[in-house]
Amino acid sequence: MSNVYALIGGSRLDHLSRLEGRMIDRIDTPYGKEPVELTRGQIDGLEVVFLSRHGVKEKKPPHMINYRANIWALSTFKPKAIIALASVGAVLVEDEIGTVAIPDQIIDYTWGRETSYNTGKESVINFIDFTYPFDMDLRDEIVRMADIMNLPIVDGGTYAVTQGPRLETAAEIDRIDRDGGHYVGMTLMPEACLAKELNLPYAAICQVVNPAAGRGASANSVEIASSDEELNKVTDQCVDLAIKTFVELNR
Repeated sequence: MSNVYALIGGSRLDHLSRLEGRMIDRIDTPYGKEPVELTRGQIDGLEVVFLSRHGVKEKKPPHMINYRANIWALSTFKPKAIIALASVGAVLVEDEIGTVAIPDQIIDYTWGRETSYNTGKESVINFIDFTYPFDMDLRDEIVRMADIMNLPIVDGGTYAVTQGPRLETAAEIDRIDRDGGHYVGMTLMPEACLAKELNLPYAAICQVVNPAAGRGASANSVEIASSDEELNKVTDQCVDLAIKTFVELNR
């Protein structure tokens, strides 16, 4: 299969209604007993594979997602690009709810996750250059397409990855701020480094769903709107941005 593109949906997107001729694939992997369920079909003439990272029926919390299986399953389709959607909290008060950001850096605060396909049995260790965790050409194409669409975005920023599923303390957000983090989420690692190990172009589109703990409206507690009409519109815009980027890449 050639010219396939992959979209990873997060907590706000567990299915892709725009897929035509949809087929369900359950891919067995070397990384666990459960197969990875993927949905594939066509959008605007493109072959698109969709992965719900948290799962379709049983929802895995961020620290229990089988990231290695997910990315390995996507790799079997040899996608030309992977775009991951992610909901985030905003560390900076100027990034309001509904802001769309295309991060260019990551700080990883997680622990205990399987972050590599290296097993310790290889004759050669697969060291990867992770200076820039996202594929910069793909990221730049997303930014360019947002400009064409007249979709306001934040170009750049650092995504801080926390363990979850609990949200952060106000002090932890202060630390992330001091470290240079702009957005806080729970899922882009180890997705990004696993994709890098498999030479898969990977970038992210982030949607701000709340101020981070201790900031703005979250000064005393964090409220995340699970079903909000305006946030749903932003999610649709993020999907549209990803698909239009795929179409442009396929020209």
